[in-house]
Amino acid sequence: MFTGIVAAVGNITSVAPLAGGLDAGVRLAIDAGPLPLADVALGDSIAINGACMTVVEKTASSFTVDVSRESLSKTVGLDAPGEVNLEKALTLAERLGGHLVSGHVDGLGTVHSFEPVGESRELVIDAPHELAKFLAYKGSVVVNGVSLTVNRVEDLDAGAGKVCRFSINLIPHTIEVTTLKHLRAGSKVNLEIDLIARYVERMLSAKG
Repeated sequence: MFTGIVAAVGNITSVAPLAGGLDAGVRLAIDAGPLPLADVALGDSIAINGACMTVVEKTASSFTVDVSRESLSKTVGLDAPGEVNLEKALTLAERLGGHLVSGHVDGLGTVHSFEPVGESRELVIDAPHELAKFLAYKGSVVVNGVSLTVNRVEDLDAGAGKVCRFSINLIPHTIEVTTLKHLRAGSKVNLEIDLIARYVERMLSAKG
């Protein structure tokens, strides 16, 4: 489990096909940057841009994960070198500064706009229509591993199909300490819906 509070911005330094070829997935080597790894063991989980991955190798300042083809097909930002948001798995002794996050990406969103609003910036994202029922005003959502609050939500017919468009306000601190600063209109982002909303939907839809 995670909180969606990014601990550090790291960097994917290499992407190599696994032994079975590209169909088997890739191995990522990641420079952890300022993220301390002394308490990380092989087999531990680290969220990379919001996707939970297992550490298979590590050094004092870097770690390696294997990403399956299935994970690559359901996420963005894990198939090429570049900056990534990092968060180690939650322990019971830590403050829950964001919200409960599983690290399982539910879908890909597309940035509609990312514009300054005073000192902050408004991030507007089009989410797949099937996620619409999980997005609510003042509810929580994870974007590329960052726990954020929805300020506005509307269901639209975007021509190519229905989408759920939602708006988020990003304060300067969040922009400074995450990779969200690099987003532009048209950028793809990893989305994870609120964990509680997921279970409520299942309870309400279960037959019998």
